[in-house]
Amino acid sequence: MSDDRKTLAEQVALFRLSVLGDLVHLPAGSPGIGAAIAERAAREYDIPGTLRRQIAAETIRGWLKDYRKGKFDALVPKPRKDAGTCRAFEPWVCDILCTIKDEQPDLSVKEVITEARTIDEIPADLALPPSTVHRVLSRAGLMQKSADAPTHKDHRRFEFAAAGQMWHSDVMHGPAVPEAGGRRKRKTYLIAFIDDATRVIPFAAFAHAESTEAFLPVFKSAIERRGIPQRLFVDNGSAYRSQQLALCCAKLGTTLIHARAYHPQAKAKIERWFRTCRRQLVRRLSAGDTASLDALNRRLWAYVEGEYHRAPHKGIGGLTPLDRWAQLGADVRYPDAALDLDDLFLWEAKRKVKKDRTVSLHGVVYEVDATLVDTTVTLRYAPAKQKRGAPVQVWADGCKVGDAAVVDVRANCFVKRNAPPSAERGLRFRDHDRGREDD
Repeated sequence: MSDDRKTLAEQVALFRLSVLGDLVHLPAGSPGIGAAIAERAAREYDIPGTLRRQIAAETIRGWLKDYRKGKFDALVPKPRKDAGTCRAFEPWVCDILCTIKDEQPDLSVKEVITEARTIDEIPADLALPPSTVHRVLSRAGLMQKSADAPTHKDHRRFEFAAAGQMWHSDVMHGPAVPEAGGRRKRKTYLIAFIDDATRVIPFAAFAHAESTEAFLPVFKSAIERRGIPQRLFVDNGSAYRSQQLALCCAKLGTTLIHARAYHPQAKAKIERWFRTCRRQLVRRLSAGDTASLDALNRRLWAYVEGEYHRAPHKGIGGLTPLDRWAQLGADVRYPDAALDLDDLFLWEAKRKVKKDRTVSLHGVVYEVDATLVDTTVTLRYAPAKQKRGAPVQVWADGCKVGDAAVVDVRANCFVKRNAPPSAERGLRFRDHDRGREDD
């Protein structure tokens, strides 16, 4: 038994003895023992080694019986005879799992389970929980990497040669500010971009969320100010893993790179800027700066352009970010006239047109052309404008077929309906039959 386990066992024995108290001095069968045990069972205790707070009367009676047989040593909990072995699997199942891992050390726990499923000896209905398999392999010493094995902790300093070759982006928690038109305060998030070679902040803004809907407008403003990056290095958050961001980067020709999970050291440049921002900006915010989200963003950009961009940085040779950009920013690719950023950053959603020629998007019902009934169309929209009822673009088969406006149910009461083709054919056949009767 290890020293820690031995110490815990002694603490448990002392606790049990304290619960028994003067009952240990009473001979078996003494009157009042049952009432005393019941009174002790009704209490709450701080039990060593567990979060439970109460003890059953039968448990206390068992401790008393053990003490009468072996005194204090009988109250020390005994180690399990099968300690250190897996009780969920048969020994031969553990041997198979360990053999697979031993022969192929690079396999993960899930891959070991997949490989074990291919062996006929393993019953198909046998559950192989990953946590249990991991425990089996760990106890066998098969989850420990050797000293010469490659590791993800190979951190190396890097810096790109020109501006725009790599941007980093991340989100920092900001102060709470009142919502628009209300007194209730709401938390903010600072969404920011930093250029790897020059440390210039292409754009940064506080928002009330860290979602894709909040991220894309900041990305668009950064492109308008500092051009299109060749690479964008981001975290693994839901906003960065969204399909909408992947589509925008693909259309821009920007390579989207995600950091390795649980590896914050890779984002050192943007994290260092966040630390500087907290020290030089957030700590000095006044009540007026946090009066609204717009006021907070005005104060942020005044700090970025007035202080940060004009301060010398040791990491770029003592130059200011703006001077460094002037040296290395000659080849930055800016959006040309043929690239419509507003259209590029529109969101897309597929909807099937109902019989009443309507589609629903985020709780707003739109009306489309009658020829699109029962077809699937693509709606392209700006989230902020769409929530205010602005028209959305309707695309079908890769071509824009028009704009959809919000349904006006009152005006539709007085609109003359067009007869569908089936009804027109019925009218023609009826007129034809009526003519034959006249003849």
